[in-house]
Amino acid sequence: MLSTATLLVSCPDQPGLVAKFANFIYSNGGNIIHADQHTDFSAGSFLTRIEWQLEGFHLPKDIIGPAFNAIAQPLGATWKLHFSDDMPRLAVWVSKQDHCLFDLIWRQRAGEFRATIPLILSNHEKLGDIAQQFGIDFHHIPITADTKPQQEAKQLQLLQDYNIDLVVLAKYMQVLSPDFLAKFSNVINIHHSFLPAFAGANPYERAYERGVKIIGATAHYVTQDLDEGPIIEQDVVRVSHRDQVQDLIRKGKDLERMVLARAVRLHLQNRVLVYGNRTVVFA
Repeated sequence: MLSTATLLVSCPDQPGLVAKFANFIYSNGGNIIHADQHTDFSAGSFLTRIEWQLEGFHLPKDIIGPAFNAIAQPLGATWKLHFSDDMPRLAVWVSKQDHCLFDLIWRQRAGEFRATIPLILSNHEKLGDIAQQFGIDFHHIPITADTKPQQEAKQLQLLQDYNIDLVVLAKYMQVLSPDFLAKFSNVINIHHSFLPAFAGANPYERAYERGVKIIGATAHYVTQDLDEGPIIEQDVVRVSHRDQVQDLIRKGKDLERMVLARAVRLHLQNRVLVYGNRTVVFA
């Protein structure tokens, strides 16, 4: 496949934005292969994703960003530039449940994700054998309330040592501190509930007690507000009065695998644009 560049841009809405951005690519010899845009009229925001082929493009990769910034800055735009031939590095964080971990590894090995997984990190030792099975480095960092600052410092050092681009919390049952997120914010979490319903712990038990007819799963970016970060992907499945809590958990695990995988794929394909506490997903 030919190498491509992708711009994700958000800025205050105004006339002529599509033309300005497209002309930047056209005037430098680029061929646009995907272009999507959305205007949030309530927020007065314009959001776009533009992908173009690098073959024949006149600007070297290290010049594209500074050149585009000359256009973006007067527009008050925030933007990110990505290249398809860069290989993101993922760290998967787990506790004791293995279903999302297995699913992510299998999909990565099958080529569904353009990424590598060099690191699995856990606050328990239970899943170390899985990492060994797949030849992935495993680090056990137990955490208590008293040791959290020191242990998070070790986690941050590992992310730096392994040159990690994205952390995926695949049923990692710990809350990341504001200090951690201030230093590394590129984190996706899977929550076993259709947020904002049943946020926090034990959602299946609370859903069962409430007699719900659907259960869900939500993948979102992690912020300092617990389970309130920008949502990337969600899905639901129907349940009935015959289902017990264990049935809800079984169905929920299937959803968690699929929703997390879709969210990670969308992120790696640079299709998610965050603005405020919301996302536009150019799927």
